[in-house]
Amino acid sequence: MTILLAALAVPALLACCIAAGGSRSIRVTQVLALGGPLAVLSSGLAILAGRGGAVAEWSTTWLAQGDVHVPISFSSDALSGVMLAVVGVVAACVVCFSWGYMAHEEGRPRYFSILMLFTGAMAVLVLAQDLVTLFVGWELVGACSYLLIGFWYRRPAATRAAIKAFMTTRVGDAAMLVGMALLWRAAGTLSIGEISSSVGVLPQATTTAAALLLFVGAAGKSAQFPLHIWLPDAMEGPTPVSALIHAATMVASGVFLIARTWPLFEASQAARGVMLAVGVLTAVYAAVVAVGQSDIKKMLAHSTISQLGFMFAALGAGAWGAAMFHLVTHAAFKALLFLAAGSVIHATGTQDLREMGGLFRKMPLTAACWIAGALALSGWWPFAGFFSKDAVIAAVAATSPFASWVLVATSALTAVYIWRATAHAFFGEREGEASVHGSGLSMALPLVLLATGALALGWFGRSLADVLGAHEVHAQAGTLAAAVAAVAAGTGLGAAWYLRERRSGTEIPSGAVLNAVRSGFGVDASVETVVVRPFVAAARWIAGAVDRKVIDRLANGVGGASVTVGGAFARLQTGEADVYASFVGVGFVVLAAIALWVGGR
Repeated sequence: MTILLAALAVPALLACCIAAGGSRSIRVTQVLALGGPLAVLSSGLAILAGRGGAVAEWSTTWLAQGDVHVPISFSSDALSGVMLAVVGVVAACVVCFSWGYMAHEEGRPRYFSILMLFTGAMAVLVLAQDLVTLFVGWELVGACSYLLIGFWYRRPAATRAAIKAFMTTRVGDAAMLVGMALLWRAAGTLSIGEISSSVGVLPQATTTAAALLLFVGAAGKSAQFPLHIWLPDAMEGPTPVSALIHAATMVASGVFLIARTWPLFEASQAARGVMLAVGVLTAVYAAVVAVGQSDIKKMLAHSTISQLGFMFAALGAGAWGAAMFHLVTHAAFKALLFLAAGSVIHATGTQDLREMGGLFRKMPLTAACWIAGALALSGWWPFAGFFSKDAVIAAVAATSPFASWVLVATSALTAVYIWRATAHAFFGEREGEASVHGSGLSMALPLVLLATGALALGWFGRSLADVLGAHEVHAQAGTLAAAVAAVAAGTGLGAAWYLRERRSGTEIPSGAVLNAVRSGFGVDASVETVVVRPFVAAARWIAGAVDRKVIDRLANGVGGASVTVGGAFARLQTGEADVYASFVGVGFVVLAAIALWVGGR
């Protein structure tokens, strides 16, 4: 019980304290904010120390109607312990980094209090024992994401991005709600444990439909094609937010949802096939788009979408352990890359890679940490991505050799864009006009910690599999050789591309090809044309033709009629007793006549 209270209550209480303290006490409360992630991390480590056993449970009735009871319940196991540890470490690094990055920003109490609320909401999601409680945490992290993306709400681009993220993820959430209703109707419960136990007796069609609906919810939160369109725009928020929410924790909650309800997906080959196809498509598509980006944060955003595609491909191949392994390593090296990018942006005042250059000499620590993250992301040995990404490719190869080769090619593209960006930012000569200033200790320490994780976490794949009770995937020699060759080729191509750009002063490819790649091949614009504009047009027509002309006129007519009738009766209020006596006499006669007529019948 103490473990659950620490993870759930401490971040929520700190969020209230920071908000109540306001700007006057922010120098103190922002330091106290570190207590929220540390409490979550401590809870995760305590759970893992129990080797995955259920060390704490708590449940109470939330809603009741007749014989129907909707509980709110929490429990801890190995999977929740791993996720709490990931959330705690990354959130602690982000809070520490934000002390320097957000030092001169207005609204810091709002910023840190929402960070604490988000941390607590992730704990709710991770520790939930039933789908209703999980959905509460699910929606809370979505609300916090909306608030943090739109933190600079005076910028129109930030408010548009926040609304876009909120509305796009609601599509997946609606599907998830329908899936929950289907499971409630079929199994009579929303307890995750009871649903998992009853999978064998559910009709196959019901199992597949519920699994697919939950997958749509996961795809919305984890930015899978075509619901990926919100994540690149979400980079309008502060960079530490991107590291916490849009690289390591919230976007990974879709993968966690599938792993948490795995028996449902294990029983549906069709649902796994859809996940595999969508994951592979998302991985390669987002990697291609990332190649054409010149904005360092949007490049990393598309990289995140691509790596999430790897995780869903592993889930589709039935290797949920490999997916969780890649989730853990990706959380370390992608949070590292985002925070290193934040350090560069903080120092140079730009996000455009074309305006950077030569930063290795001026920011050696940031450069070294970025390179560690780039080595892990691209999959170079002995960094973490080498082990987890190759485990995903090996798992997919056992199910679909073609899909595994697509992922190998995607690994090459990953190396292309990350090493081209590395060369642009840290080597060559600086082309921008702004001066470079270094980052403080509070921004440097999280980089070092995450860089250590990017180097070391890959060696704990077997331990993670043992704790989770999942099968450890080993890559075959041929698959491993192909993956290494792809990474080497991609690294060389990225470096060659950078050198050619420097010599020619232009970007390659040029013209329509580059514009198509940068725009994501028009997927976002197509959604705008096919979905958003027709719905907006329909809403405007309903507002004009139905709301104003029918509903408003009806409401106004009732009100006008009431005023007219009231005015007529008001004129009868003369204040003269003889007039009132006449009304009484007439009324008596009328009532007597009615009584005699009714009695005569």
